[in-house]
Amino acid sequence: MKIVISQPMYFPWYGMFEQIRLSDVLVYYDDVQFSKGSFTNRVQIKADNAEGFKWLSLPLDKLKLGDNINDVRIDQKKNWKKEHLDLLKNNYGNAPFYPEMIQIVNSLFDYNTDNLSEFTIQSMKLVLAYFGMDRKLTVARSAELNIPGKSTQRVFDIVKHFNCNTYITGHGAKNYFDHLLFENNNIDVQYIDYKKNEYPQLFGKFNPYVSILDLIANTGKEGIIYINSTTVNWKTFTQRA
Repeated sequence: MKIVISQPMYFPWYGMFEQIRLSDVLVYYDDVQFSKGSFTNRVQIKADNAEGFKWLSLPLDKLKLGDNINDVRIDQKKNWKKEHLDLLKNNYGNAPFYPEMIQIVNSLFDYNTDNLSEFTIQSMKLVLAYFGMDRKLTVARSAELNIPGKSTQRVFDIVKHFNCNTYITGHGAKNYFDHLLFENNNIDVQYIDYKKNEYPQLFGKFNPYVSILDLIANTGKEGIIYINSTTVNWKTFTQRA
């Protein structure tokens, strides 16, 4: 059994979904401190401008230092939904699968919550359902597991809770993760080995780091063929330059 544990994000890049596609269990790590400038509430899209991208950002309401993700609220007093829809139409209106992409976005915008965690989780759930990646996936939120602790020890306890023997992670854990805690308990730590597969994109040079909405708008459900990176064992990964 393989597990990925990740903070929820607003329509994240396809690399996030590559981790999930390789896993049997997905835990949204949402009762940890919100980090300003993270991708929890914002994501890039391709754009026809000098930079080649624009940001879709969810405005936050009365954010306080130290707030956990599942305590943060979206500022519904601002007309951000129209702004996002306009940006998507202006930059993807001519994409072949724009109607399918914007239907997903509208479905999310109809979801009635101002809770950042619930909203971003729903954005990811809609994408997983679109690609059929949710059919055999066990999904949970860390806030609902009642597993205390912090850092590597808490991640380890969550992995044990689901009786998984492989933990799949992104690259951010490389410099702080206690790999030996897992190794000594016969749990394999695997880092995603991003291929950054190129697919048809609008507006010049290929950019893999934009929202999954870009992949959907340009390739539709066939886009799942590009969500196919593999993993490498932590020892191999940490030995790389």
